[in-house]
Amino acid sequence: MRFTPPAPRKKDFRIGVLGSGFIVNDCHLVSYRRCGFNPVAIASRRREAAAGVAARHSIPRVCESYEELLDDPAIEVLDIAVPPQHQLALIRAACARGTVRGILAQKPLALSYREAEEAVLCCEQAGIQLAVNQNMRYDPSVYAANTLLKEGHFGSPVFATIDMRAVPHWQPWQAEIGSATLWIMSIHHLDCMRWWFGDPERVFSSTRPDPRTAFPHTDGICTTILEYASGLRCAITDDVWCGPVKEGCLGDVRIEFRIEGMEGLAVGDIGWCKDPFTTPSILRFARKGDAGFHHFQPAESWFPDAFGATMGQLLIALETGKAPAIGGRDNLGSIALVQAAALSAVEHRMVSPREIAHASSSKGDL
Repeated sequence: MRFTPPAPRKKDFRIGVLGSGFIVNDCHLVSYRRCGFNPVAIASRRREAAAGVAARHSIPRVCESYEELLDDPAIEVLDIAVPPQHQLALIRAACARGTVRGILAQKPLALSYREAEEAVLCCEQAGIQLAVNQNMRYDPSVYAANTLLKEGHFGSPVFATIDMRAVPHWQPWQAEIGSATLWIMSIHHLDCMRWWFGDPERVFSSTRPDPRTAFPHTDGICTTILEYASGLRCAITDDVWCGPVKEGCLGDVRIEFRIEGMEGLAVGDIGWCKDPFTTPSILRFARKGDAGFHHFQPAESWFPDAFGATMGQLLIALETGKAPAIGGRDNLGSIALVQAAALSAVEHRMVSPREIAHASSSKGDL
């Protein structure tokens, strides 16, 4: 059984990179080089930061500004890795120039459904393929679980969970948007549930602050329930406090998922949160009648290997003319789901993602 995502045949599309932070330096470009992709230029708010990344990854051109890179007609693919509150402006600027063929945007695509939809429409009108870097889909264990689900290995799904007890790499821009979890880690897990099972009917989320994190936020610890018309129920626990593990207590740091169906089940252990962050993930699964669990233990890990897969699916879209596997329009469903969870936590009620999309298009954002 094959658990490896497809790779593009054409790998020499000229990629321009916007951003020079950890996710670019330690994930995007590490994985792109392994895959044989072709990053040719980089720009950042600070030229010296871009120059350091370029030197490490043998990128031939360091631009003085974002505008200089966007103005280069030789760039075919734009890899945007900036904080989400600044991403839409760069997408607008790229669409106005109309030179690139594809854009890989970081998740979250935007911090509201309205702005995410604007990014999608802007790219559609400019004839640019827009993909979103929902890279957890390409964690090896998550991707393998999806393959088994789509092949009917577990039968009709009954119950699924994702349980995160981990302290992520904090990103300074999180303080600007006032979110510790929902727009940072929960968005991965909500997107995975959508990928595995489709859009839920409604969502309920309960949140509280993380006692350790100093910047103002309400979503340090989140428990979210997804209800499906089929009867399927999904539960997500996101805990970025993880107990006093930074204050001298022994911890139980992990991200695990479990899928239960009428014919079988799968249990995944995601290695990203372990030390080092390149620890591979593990999946074990079984069907009725199996004498024991089947084990899938790949050499690859979520960080950094999944990032070559997200760029790779955009390059495949440019080869074939088909929509990317994680296209911008599809990703609107994930943005609506995160925004619905956030509204649910504020109003203490079940919220339908359709409510978000409808309100954003008819009345403005909630």
